[in-house]
Amino acid sequence: MRAFVFPGQGAQTVGMGRALAEAYPAASAVFAEVDEALGEPLSRLIWEGDAETLQLTRNAQPALMATSLAALRALESEGVPVTAAGYVAGHSLGEYSALCAAGALGLADTARLLRLRGEAMQAAVPVGQGAMAALLGLDFEAATEVAREARATGGVCQAANDNDPAQVVVSGTREAVERAVDIAKGRGAKRALLLPVSAPFHSALMQPAADAMQQALAATTIRAPRVPLVANVTAGPVQDPEEIRDLLVRQVTGSVRWRESVAWMAQAGVTEAWEIGAGKALSGMIRRTAPGISVRNIGTPEEARAAASALSAA
Repeated sequence: MRAFVFPGQGAQTVGMGRALAEAYPAASAVFAEVDEALGEPLSRLIWEGDAETLQLTRNAQPALMATSLAALRALESEGVPVTAAGYVAGHSLGEYSALCAAGALGLADTARLLRLRGEAMQAAVPVGQGAMAALLGLDFEAATEVAREARATGGVCQAANDNDPAQVVVSGTREAVERAVDIAKGRGAKRALLLPVSAPFHSALMQPAADAMQQALAATTIRAPRVPLVANVTAGPVQDPEEIRDLLVRQVTGSVRWRESVAWMAQAGVTEAWEIGAGKALSGMIRRTAPGISVRNIGTPEEARAAASALSAA
């Protein structure tokens, strides 16, 4: 069984998806529809803009989704439907890509939701007051204890991304997160470093963004996905539209339980994971969490053709 997985913020690069759009009319149509939905030429920024502007949360989120959906449309053009997967999953904003890929959300709605999500997350905390840090070499339990100790003297610090058995990201107020970095180094972390992000994502400080998303999602049509979603918040499968709506709101302030999601998929019989879109960050996390799952990346026309060829030969 295979899973289609979709990357989150940090995977963006200028030029991503351009070759797909040039090779596949269906992929080009994705970027055109996203441009129309947002009322601006986001595709021009993705392909010709500067990295700093693309990295802004309001731009990176819909841009990464568009690139993932373009890659999926390329796969479909090669004869591989989304139902070739037993499950879909996405890391943070990638969950929206996964839901759009599985037909639960329309493409234009997904673009508008991610633009709002990016703006609301950025606006929730003034720049400089929040931070995130990666703790490498500590498992989730150890990282959670580090976060608890860091906030004991004030501020917010919580485990935000449980990425793999030795990579956990903490998020919160800058002072508390900086304390967590120092504490983690004393607890044997191989590395502990602040991340170049503009807001403390997936922490309690994001509650204003969660409130904004609750309003937006209440007005958005969500259908049952054609393929079950393994959700960030629960690390388990979901197909009920109202449950999906609730989980997308909770996801803004909750932890991304990626390690547990991958472990659940492995136990459910997934032996192949296809990372669809920009970058290869999820592939490394999956290999470290479930070595028995083989990983294939699909972000270029050559990779789409190779994947379709391999599937037809299987």
